[in-house]
Amino acid sequence: MTTLNGQIEPLAIAARSAARILAGTKREDKDRALNAIADHLLAHESEILAANNEDVLRSQAEGISESLIDRLKLNPKRIADIANGARQIAALPDPVGRVIRERTLENGLHLKQIAVPFGVVGMVYEARPNVTVDAAVILIKAGSAALLRGSSTAAKSNEVLVNVMRSAITSVGLPADIVQLVSSHDRSTVRELLNARGLVDLVIPRGSAALIRTVVDESSVPTIETGAGVCHVYIDKDADLNKAIPIIINSKCHRPSVCNAAETLLVHQSIAAEFLPLALKALKEQGVRLHGDSQAIQIAKSCGVEMVLASEEDWSTEYGVLEMNVGVVADRQSANDHINKYGTQHTESIVTESASTAAAFIANADAAAIMVNASTRFTDGEQMGFGAEIGISNQKLHARGPMGLEEMTTTTWIVTGSGQIRE
Repeated sequence: MTTLNGQIEPLAIAARSAARILAGTKREDKDRALNAIADHLLAHESEILAANNEDVLRSQAEGISESLIDRLKLNPKRIADIANGARQIAALPDPVGRVIRERTLENGLHLKQIAVPFGVVGMVYEARPNVTVDAAVILIKAGSAALLRGSSTAAKSNEVLVNVMRSAITSVGLPADIVQLVSSHDRSTVRELLNARGLVDLVIPRGSAALIRTVVDESSVPTIETGAGVCHVYIDKDADLNKAIPIIINSKCHRPSVCNAAETLLVHQSIAAEFLPLALKALKEQGVRLHGDSQAIQIAKSCGVEMVLASEEDWSTEYGVLEMNVGVVADRQSANDHINKYGTQHTESIVTESASTAAAFIANADAAAIMVNASTRFTDGEQMGFGAEIGISNQKLHARGPMGLEEMTTTTWIVTGSGQIRE
């Protein structure tokens, strides 16, 4: 066990004790806690909004980007959505205790692999106060305690949200310490959390590429990497163009600040002259600033749409705002090659009516989620039926894609015998 002397150690010890109680808690009691959290969030809406407004005003005064402001900002609808996410998680089956594999050996030993809680899970995240609640309710349902280390940007919001949740948790007889906030925003608390091996079982980062890289590189505690989203939409030569425009606009413009927003549009060269003028005009109407390759720029000039030459850096940039790259590719394979070079293995979309082309695109797209004739915005735990999500993993170990309840458990083997010994 790592020896620590800062803020994390007492929080983690308290979390460990509370997690042991939570691990033995029945589903109905965990669900009561989640529904109580939802009720308390709605009941304290004005208090939450007041705290959030302080964070927003301070962040605006500090010159924080509009994309981060959008992630930070709460309103009555977003609070209602967060509360609804808690209720959705409550309605889902309990992931703890489910049987993964089961068999009986020739010697009579009965083997059963079951899902069990991690124990204590640390979250390191930026700006988004919804993560404070989403992470907490998922971890409670999965039987683990949550140590939440948000950013100073959302300090007031997170403080109120955690206090509201802790009050809700105690109201149903569970220990408040299953949810705790690391109140200090000194960077030393992150380092301490990342090195609390033996006290913390898992750390999950959620935020900028720089934050995620720091956590992955510096942590001695196991991590699940959530990644940046440089997502693509590829319009194939066999695409239904009536479907293509709405998919592009939704992927880019529905909420440009989130990780499943599209950053690059790729178009098959055989339809580029016909299709791109329509797509570019639609994007410009939404206020999207366009970067393109030489072929895309030529077409943009012909239809009076402003476009700047995309740099090598642009193709691998997660804009998080109304900016988008546009490229013309020779064929489906060229689209895949571009995606594999510049993408982040997050979400890729193909628009095509050809089943064989879609299958080839899927086979060659190394991504956590692949959409066929659908917006990239559907890579989302709630949209996929998981309730809220704790993050979207684009790594290849344990969990990949939106992480819900099942991904927040580990396993134990139960071996039952009748006196067998190994010879």
